[in-house]
Amino acid sequence: MKIVVLNIAKFILRVMYAPFKLLKAKNRIVYLSRQSNEKSLDMRLLEEAVKKECPETQQVFRLRMLESGAASKIKYAIGVIGDMFYLATSKLAIVDTYSLTVSCLHHKKSLKVIQIWHALGATKKFGWQSVGTKEGRDEKLSRALCMHRNYDYVLAPSKETAKFYMEGFGVDQSRIKICPLPRVDYITDGKAKTGDFFYNNPSMSEKKIVLYVPTFREREEQAAATLKTAFEGEEEYSLIISPHPLSSVKKDKNYIANGDFSSADLMKIADIIITDYSACAYEAALLMKPLYFFVPDYNEYMRNRGINVDIFEELPNAVFEDGEKLVSSIKNEEYDYNSLYSFKEKYVELAKSGNTETLAKFIKMVI
Repeated sequence: MKIVVLNIAKFILRVMYAPFKLLKAKNRIVYLSRQSNEKSLDMRLLEEAVKKECPETQQVFRLRMLESGAASKIKYAIGVIGDMFYLATSKLAIVDTYSLTVSCLHHKKSLKVIQIWHALGATKKFGWQSVGTKEGRDEKLSRALCMHRNYDYVLAPSKETAKFYMEGFGVDQSRIKICPLPRVDYITDGKAKTGDFFYNNPSMSEKKIVLYVPTFREREEQAAATLKTAFEGEEEYSLIISPHPLSSVKKDKNYIANGDFSSADLMKIADIIITDYSACAYEAALLMKPLYFFVPDYNEYMRNRGINVDIFEELPNAVFEDGEKLVSSIKNEEYDYNSLYSFKEKYVELAKSGNTETLAKFIKMVI
């Protein structure tokens, strides 16, 4: 029944969209996202680069999370009509996640779509890779929603990651563009908000900062609790937990940093970085700081979703299922930087400045 309702809704949307396609397209780029109601770091950086490269091109941002509650859903539905207008009257659409209007509607041939996925890689299986798994989507539902259709180009940070993206997005190699996200420029610019951080967090100034950046998943609260217990009594270290933006886990004031700092900012400040199945691992690797994987639910996660990267093989001395052993390894201060360098080079090609400018020049060619 749910599939029938979705197909009817999709048909209605396509009928509603038809008149919009009679409108003339303008020299415009429309950005669409369900990840946040605010511009992401990648979008902010790209916006500025496009202004310089294409000063006559208008840039419009349609950013809207689908939240719980009837009022929110009505607001979201009204927003879909606005999305239709801008898709019909723009030359290019840029998305960083699945977009209902981009994937389900039939667009003008003149509209190009670029997928700049919101993560700098794909440690965990996603999209079509995870369909049918316990934590993935139902296959019939995914097809009804036309999941990840209509992309002309998909950005990938490396040839290795491109293999995963082709599977996850259901595209062939011809649609892949090797270009790391703009955030790579920010992460590798050599600038950190260290002064502001310690001004807001003076008690951490004499300690080693350990940053934990987990992915959004089930059991994340239990994993964080285990890590907190493992670091109890370790006066030399200060543990900061930076949860995924979509996480509903309640923040613990004892493990958060005071001040306005993004996960990228905190990684640039931290001495040690811990993650799990998050693509933050690739961002952390760019900094060449000790990077660890804490995966107490590894076997269960493999059964329920699966991962693309064999982290035990890639960084064999930095993957732990036991919190106490992880802390012990950190304290020993013996880290395999050669493996970390190989990991970085494999999954983020062109890991240097200028990625934003390269993408802006590519966009200029597309439009």
